[in-house]
Amino acid sequence: MKPNRSETHTSISRRAFVGGTAGVALLAGPAGAQDTASKAEHGPHKAVLYSMLPENLTVEDRLKLARDVGFEGVEAPPITDPKEQERLRAAAESAGVRIHSVIYGGWDPPLSSPDPQAAAQSLKNAEAALQCAKALGADDILLVPAVVDAKTRYVDAYHRSQQAIRRLLPLAEQLKVKICLEEVWNNFLLSPLEFAAFVDSFRSRWVGAYFDVGNVVPFAWPQDWIRTLGHRIQKVHLKDFKGGPGLFGGIGGHFVNLLEGSIDWPEVRRAFAEIGYTGYMTTELAGGDEAYLRDVSRRVDKILAGS
Repeated sequence: MKPNRSETHTSISRRAFVGGTAGVALLAGPAGAQDTASKAEHGPHKAVLYSMLPENLTVEDRLKLARDVGFEGVEAPPITDPKEQERLRAAAESAGVRIHSVIYGGWDPPLSSPDPQAAAQSLKNAEAALQCAKALGADDILLVPAVVDAKTRYVDAYHRSQQAIRRLLPLAEQLKVKICLEEVWNNFLLSPLEFAAFVDSFRSRWVGAYFDVGNVVPFAWPQDWIRTLGHRIQKVHLKDFKGGPGLFGGIGGHFVNLLEGSIDWPEVRRAFAEIGYTGYMTTELAGGDEAYLRDVSRRVDKILAGS
């Protein structure tokens, strides 16, 4: 997910970290390994954001195009209208693609908001996203757990978001929809050790990591995060970033098309293979026409081939 993406969609169109003790068992934390169901044959599986598909096409034709250019799955925005939920799900089934995730987000307002009313609204929004994911037959929602800013201290964001996610867990378990937390430019969970500890603190198979390969490049190396997070990674976003990697490269940079940035994709692919990741990898890029989407699909093929 890109920072501050709009998350309001009514129609189809996107325990605290306690220093040294928290990381003792990070590599063999309490969170369960990926479900057998998510380890389908011949993965990883290629997916595309619904918003990348041409807006001038019908819902049905957008999903057919996704399949035609080589994608097996689609990540949908949160939708509140039951009729549109049903239309999207039916169209995906007809096209032979799967709505595997709902890219909810949770920036505005965040679960970590110091305003109790805003935090309560954020919780309701996340609950609605979970219900949407269930209606679409998706595995999970993508959730940005907290935002740290001038009005929200890091420690407060940590505790508020942790408490809110715990309140979401009964519904997630009831619906059998996972809450996948993403690392993004929200000034929160800034190392893979802390991210792993945060996920493990819930001791629930219904909380995992949604790892975005491109988001960490300005300050870190994605292959390091992948190997540290390991089995916690339930879903993946693919995008590239030119700049870095790590702070040695300076703080400048910008997102670019896949294979055109600073990411060592063969090493990233090896890291995913080492942790046994076979789930969905979703492209998160600008949208475009059929020719553009075919090119993006071929670029993902090269990444999966390790070339």
